[in-house]
Amino acid sequence: MVLPGGVYGLVKRGLFLLSPERAHVLGMSALRAWGSVCPRAALPSGGPDLSVTSAGLRFAHPVVLAAGFDKDAEAVAGFFGVGFAGVEVGTVTPRPQPGNPAPRLFRLPEARALINRMGFNNHGAEAMAARLRALGRRPGPVGVNLGKNKDTPLERAVEDYVAGVETLGALADYLVINASSPNTPGLRQLQQAEPLRALLSAVKTRVEAISPGTPLFLKIAPDLAPEEVDAIVDVAVEVGIAGLICTNTTLGRPGLTGPVAAEAGGLSGAPLAPLALGTLRRAAARARGRLALWASGGVFTADDVLERIEAGADLVQLYTAFVYEGPFLVRKLVSELRARLTARGLDALPRAHGAAAQGEPRSRSG
Repeated sequence: MVLPGGVYGLVKRGLFLLSPERAHVLGMSALRAWGSVCPRAALPSGGPDLSVTSAGLRFAHPVVLAAGFDKDAEAVAGFFGVGFAGVEVGTVTPRPQPGNPAPRLFRLPEARALINRMGFNNHGAEAMAARLRALGRRPGPVGVNLGKNKDTPLERAVEDYVAGVETLGALADYLVINASSPNTPGLRQLQQAEPLRALLSAVKTRVEAISPGTPLFLKIAPDLAPEEVDAIVDVAVEVGIAGLICTNTTLGRPGLTGPVAAEAGGLSGAPLAPLALGTLRRAAARARGRLALWASGGVFTADDVLERIEAGADLVQLYTAFVYEGPFLVRKLVSELRARLTARGLDALPRAHGAAAQGEPRSRSG
C-alpha cells in the first residue's frame, strides 16, 4: 500500500481514468485491506522531535487526515497504516442519508484541486459507533466530525449535533462541529454569533455529560469576512470549546475558469491555500493563544506545514493532497519536516502561536 511516489504516479493515472467517486471507493477498499496488514506505520525515526500536544491530545507528528475522506470510519487502521498521526472521520449525521445526486465530485488536476457537493453522504451515527467500538487500540487520536441531516430544519439543527454527541461522544478522542459545509442548505448560517453561541453551548454541555474532557472543535469556512472570524473566535472562547479548524472548502473559484470550475460545490486543494491561511492568521490574531488552532486547506508540502504552524496552527489536516500525492505522502512529509528543522538548527517543531498544550495528553490510542 505504501508505494514510492513514481509507482503511485502510475496507479494514479489508472485511477484518474475512473470517475472521482469510483476511484475513491477503490482507494478506500485498498486502505481497508492495508489496515488489516499494517495498522501502524513505521515512519522514519531519529532527528528533530515532531510530536505535538494540542487540546490535551498527543500526536506523533503534525499531519492528520481531514474529515470527508473516511465518512463512515471504514478505513481508520489503513490511514494510520500509511502514517497519519491522527484520523478524523465523518462528517456523520444522526440518521443515514444518501447525499446529493451524482456526479458530485470533480477533479481539477492542473490546479491540484477538487470540487465536491457530496452533501454529507454517510451511513449514520449508529453504524459509525459500531465501527469505532471494533477498532481496539489506536496509534493516535481519532476525531469525529458531526453534522446535521439535510431534512432537519435549521432551527432544530442543535438537536442533530447533540444526538451525534450522544451516540459517538464516548468513542471519540475529539469532536468537531461542522457548521461550515457549503453543501447542506443554510448550514453556514449557524456560524453567525447568536445561533453559534446556542449551538456550541448545547453541544459542549452534552459533551461534558457524556464524555467529560473530550475536546470540542468547530470547523469554520474560509469565506468569512475578517470581522466574522473575530466574532466566531470570541464566541468559541466565551463558550470554552477547545479550538477551531481553519478551514472547510470555499465557494469561491480563485484563479479558476472552465466548465469543471463552474460546477457547484466546495473547492479544496491548492487554490484554497491563501484563503485558508488568511482565515487561520486572523483567528490566531484574535484568539491570542486562548484556542487550539488546526489548519486545513491547500497543504501539500513540508514548507506548507511549517507555514501553517508559524501562522498559529498546532497541526495540519490533509485531504486533497492525499488524492494527488498518494499514500507515500505522509512518510515524505515527516522526512522533509525533519530535514527542514535540522537545516534550521531546531530539535523540535517551532511552538505554534496558538494553544499547543492544554492539559495532560488525553486519547484512547494504544
